[in-house]
Amino acid sequence: MNKLIVDAASQSYPIYIDSGLLTQTNLYRNLVQNRGVCIITNETVAPLYGSILKETLAKSGGNLNQIEIFVLPDGEQYKTLATLETIFNHLLQNQFDRNSLLVALGGGVVGDITGFAAACYQRGVDYLQIPTTLLSQVDSSVGGKTAVNHALGKNMIGAFYQPCAVMIDLDVLNTLPDREYASGLAEVIKYGAIRDAEFFCWLEANIDALNRREQSALAYAIERSCQNKAEIVNQDETETGIRALLNYGHTFAHAFEIELQYGTWLHGEAVSAGMVYAAKLSRQLCQLAEDDVERLEDLLLKAHLPTKIDASLNRDHLLHHMALDKKNQSGSRRMILLKRLGDAVVVKDVRESEIRSVF
Repeated sequence: MNKLIVDAASQSYPIYIDSGLLTQTNLYRNLVQNRGVCIITNETVAPLYGSILKETLAKSGGNLNQIEIFVLPDGEQYKTLATLETIFNHLLQNQFDRNSLLVALGGGVVGDITGFAAACYQRGVDYLQIPTTLLSQVDSSVGGKTAVNHALGKNMIGAFYQPCAVMIDLDVLNTLPDREYASGLAEVIKYGAIRDAEFFCWLEANIDALNRREQSALAYAIERSCQNKAEIVNQDETETGIRALLNYGHTFAHAFEIELQYGTWLHGEAVSAGMVYAAKLSRQLCQLAEDDVERLEDLLLKAHLPTKIDASLNRDHLLHHMALDKKNQSGSRRMILLKRLGDAVVVKDVRESEIRSVF
């Protein structure tokens, strides 16, 4: 078993990476004893792993009568305040107290909304992340960003709130659809692009093995990604500095998702195209080499990811969405761009005309 430590300013916690973690009772014993546990999952994951996890938690010393499963609808379009309220209703109706533990069993939507519920419920209860998609394993489950979406912006309502642990079970990826799996590879590739050139080269050499889901390659890619994220979070928990680099490609991606009403592209697909447009903007503003732009786009294509948007998407709408990005300050557009592969920077005062040109 691989174990990493996130040492954020507010809380330190472990990330465990291995096969079979859903049934390793020793990992959960100290987390579940003498407390109510609510497993929050969705209608896709619940039939696959809900009962397995509930049984493990009971065998770990939890009270079976105090372990409940609450099932959400599946999809980014349900990451809303309305869905959050259904969680609060369930917790209150079933008398969960401040000693309760929430368990996020699912992908990024489940993890984000469960974490936000934990941050708010009775002014804060513990929560455990058990991510079941590749994207959530390498990105959203680590670092304590929790949120729901608003019609006018993605992740605009939320909090920084760290989990008590992250359990990454490699076996759950066996049931992940190919499209969801490829979506996760976009975030893996992002780490190489923004700060780990050696890892980017490794990904170029091993992308076929990752596409085949070879476990040794997959375990290494997940561990290296989580290590990169943990190092950044340890330095900047609340995104006042270096953590903003993790948003490479996301300013474009969030605009695509909003314009497509959160239902057409998966998050990683939007990030993939967003990284390519950000690379093209980097070529203009940071002198990123054309060869680096081509290497990034080629790797994403080999991972079966989109690299451009449909011509029918309204560019004026996209620019409006991008103007609402959380990284912007005092009316100044701030973008995460690349000087070279493995070296990202924050660029201030990016003009709308410069963004429009890359479309």
